[in-house]
Amino acid sequence: MPRKRSLLQKQFDDSSSDDDCSIILSAAQILQIASKEKGPHGGSVKGHKVIYRDREAGHERMYQDYLAENPTYGPDLFRRRYRMSRNLFLRIMSDVEDHDDYFVQKRNAANVLGLSCFQKVTAAMRMLTYGTAADAADEYVRIGESTTLESLRHFIRAVVELYEDEYLRQPNEADTARLLAMGEKKGFPGMLGSIDCMHWVWKNCPYDKQGQYKGHVDKATIILEAVASDDLWIWHAFFGLPGSHNDINVLHRSPLFDNLAEGRAPAVKFSVNGHDYNMGYYLSDGIYPSWATLIQSISRPMGNKQQYFAKAQEAARKMVERAFGVLQSRFAIVRGGARFWDIETLTLIMRACVIMHNMIVEDEGFMMDHNESFDYGGETVEPARGRLARTLDEYIEAHQQIRNKDTHVQLKEDLIEHLWNHHPDLYSYKI
Repeated sequence: MPRKRSLLQKQFDDSSSDDDCSIILSAAQILQIASKEKGPHGGSVKGHKVIYRDREAGHERMYQDYLAENPTYGPDLFRRRYRMSRNLFLRIMSDVEDHDDYFVQKRNAANVLGLSCFQKVTAAMRMLTYGTAADAADEYVRIGESTTLESLRHFIRAVVELYEDEYLRQPNEADTARLLAMGEKKGFPGMLGSIDCMHWVWKNCPYDKQGQYKGHVDKATIILEAVASDDLWIWHAFFGLPGSHNDINVLHRSPLFDNLAEGRAPAVKFSVNGHDYNMGYYLSDGIYPSWATLIQSISRPMGNKQQYFAKAQEAARKMVERAFGVLQSRFAIVRGGARFWDIETLTLIMRACVIMHNMIVEDEGFMMDHNESFDYGGETVEPARGRLARTLDEYIEAHQQIRNKDTHVQLKEDLIEHLWNHHPDLYSYKI
């Protein structure tokens, strides 16, 4: 039985068979196939059952539960389920709605009111905070699976575009002063935080990429390199390298020290044990190289001073691991296996979660005050303004200073003496 021809094919068959017509027909067929692959936005689907979700009633119930003047679930339960205060959530929801027209509630061609911004953002937040499947919120939010995924993608992109410059910024002079004060308080003058890497399992990694993304564990993972301070603020987030890399490979590809080498970062001047230094440093574990900007513990400490330093360094270095733990606790999606297929969406999810993590840290007590005085700043530690441009020779020299092993060895010896002489009771230690 001959196959029925479409109207478009009949028109071309009845007319000229020029090459131009064939090209146009091929293009039309490609567009038709592409529109089918897009899913429900391509038009009505034969045999598809329409579910009446009563979205307006769903929005009213949700509003009464959380946003009404006397809500069913109070502030404590709101924070537990949204991982943030109601005021912060309302701020994000309002900014996202103003930024992306997708979140503005509209009526369709049948004059039926669509989903509200609150419903779309709640569906996205439930996926981020609980790590649930896309259709898990349908019964409560009254939203379909495909719409939930679409809302999530719009939401994370809007969060990154709106807040990245502020909440994933490089430390400015005021930030640097506060970080130095926290480092001095812990007995590490010149310290700017702690650095480490976290692996996020990619459950739905495509088969052709699994060899590239499998590392020391038999699972495909994606690496997040982060720097965190004692208040759990994440100052640096470099995400996207395959799990086959180790921490050293990630560091060599990371932009962590780019601003310092190019002269854009605030310079740091501090004195330890009678020696002057002009670069801050990060605490790290033993896999990292012996650079002037990285201080590790001592794997086999000899003597009381080295043992005390090793204990102090390992205790202070836990700040980045604490930040990873809190990040995964607040956003369970980065704790479980990633179920998306493309690395672009996963990157946006991770960056959005880090940004909202910092927003929560700020909202719950960390408020930057440029006139704040630091009780533990010390007279030997201060930030200094760096230059905005460097020549090629200066850039090469800066890189050499960052990776200078002699400076690393001298700084570690000075820190050992400083901790032993000036902070003998800061960390519990038995001789």
